[in-house]
Amino acid sequence: MHFAELADVRADDDAAARCISDDAVALNNGEFAKRVRSVAGLLAQSGVRRGDVVATLLPNRVELVLTLFAAWRLGAAVTPINPALTDPEAAYQLEDSAARLVVLDNRPSPSGTADALEVADLWSDSWSNAGDLDEPADAPVLDPDGLALLIYTSGTTGKPKGVMLDHANLSSMCDMALDSFGLEETDHCLLVLPLFHVNGIVVSVLSPLLAGGSTTIAGRFSPDRFFDDVRRSRPTYFSAVPAIYAMLSNLPESVRPDTSSLRFVVCGAAPMPAELIDRFERRYGVVLVEGYGLSEGTCASTVNPLDGVRKPGTVGLPMAGQRVELVDADGNRVPAGESGEVVIAGPNVMRGYLNRPGETAKTVVDGWLHTGDVGRFDEDGYLVLVDRVKDMIIRAGENIYPKEIESVIYQHPAVLEVAVIGRPHEVYGEVPVGYVSLRDQAGGAAQVTAEELLEHTRAQLSKYKVPVELTVLDSLPKNSVGKIDKPTLRTSLAANV
Repeated sequence: MHFAELADVRADDDAAARCISDDAVALNNGEFAKRVRSVAGLLAQSGVRRGDVVATLLPNRVELVLTLFAAWRLGAAVTPINPALTDPEAAYQLEDSAARLVVLDNRPSPSGTADALEVADLWSDSWSNAGDLDEPADAPVLDPDGLALLIYTSGTTGKPKGVMLDHANLSSMCDMALDSFGLEETDHCLLVLPLFHVNGIVVSVLSPLLAGGSTTIAGRFSPDRFFDDVRRSRPTYFSAVPAIYAMLSNLPESVRPDTSSLRFVVCGAAPMPAELIDRFERRYGVVLVEGYGLSEGTCASTVNPLDGVRKPGTVGLPMAGQRVELVDADGNRVPAGESGEVVIAGPNVMRGYLNRPGETAKTVVDGWLHTGDVGRFDEDGYLVLVDRVKDMIIRAGENIYPKEIESVIYQHPAVLEVAVIGRPHEVYGEVPVGYVSLRDQAGGAAQVTAEELLEHTRAQLSKYKVPVELTVLDSLPKNSVGKIDKPTLRTSLAANV
């Protein structure tokens, strides 16, 4: 089924059945379908046409999902923007995606390149007066090869890249999720992950709705309120990152929630320690299924079986319909039992990076997605992630590339050299820390403190990207060819943790 018609199909099947809700709004199938048509008309009145891009700059809420389905109804794509981004960061995504319109709330548009639409306007009923469209407002555009999502992920150069996912990508990924988790119309997902990530969109919204189930969008995650949300909404599953499971596992022993509605929970975005999986399952009596994937692969490529042998410490088996292999630096398969770069092939592999054919060609080679992750298969074919080829830091499920932070710190006139690496953290998994050396000025080192450099960084980067610590050194270690030696910094950091 094409997602442009899903709202209509659900309403025809059972208009009164619950569909989607958040802290303020609850919509059944009929109400959801009517509202999607209304928002589609409003977008059309605002000039959105087939092939355009609509941006959302919103926290998790029903209106973001309405915008997704409404844009798809018109044949447009959506690029969801992290609302925690600074104005310069958000403006970059708007301009790079060439967004025709941005939907936002309680915030001025960060860029003059796109028209702005207040989220309150989405509750108007103007769709029937949509004007002269290429496609009527009540006839969804059905193009499986049409661009559906532009998900921005940071690149090693520091500039975020737009991952192009079409409707065929989304459809195949959702079919795989339904098969892996056995989703049915009785399933109800509690959404806690951000909707600017493909995981939140695919696993927590599209898949349950496609199965005939429903989704409740939780407010901002808080371990203190989370199990109250579970008690009120009675979900059958939710998807989260290791940091969330760590926080829930660390709640006081007096917290004894009712988890009887949950038949399983999912973990992704970063490897999860086997000890944490065991601790969570024993404490709350819920099956935790760990998987692995990338935005470039439309979310997931391997998963531990829900009904079968689960191996904590692995990220499971390849999902049906995908091929996962390990290759060496020359692209040749490695012998059984040896480690290599994880590569993925299947209908879920992205169309490419927006306007970056060179980077696309390096990442997708002969149909194989090169992940930059190193892994090995155990004797039963379960994938074990060994390391990351790239220097990416994963903080509570958020991907952080050191180059982006380093580029900002380098802008300070007192800075000579800078290196950012990840430091292990018991809750967040990793946090960024930085090392700098300063320029000599008038016979001595530049007069700037670490705190002043951090303030400089906070002005340009989101809070989660700002290093938790910045150390000023006389000089940074170098390797034999004169490049900054990050392995030496990591070794030094580990020795002092």
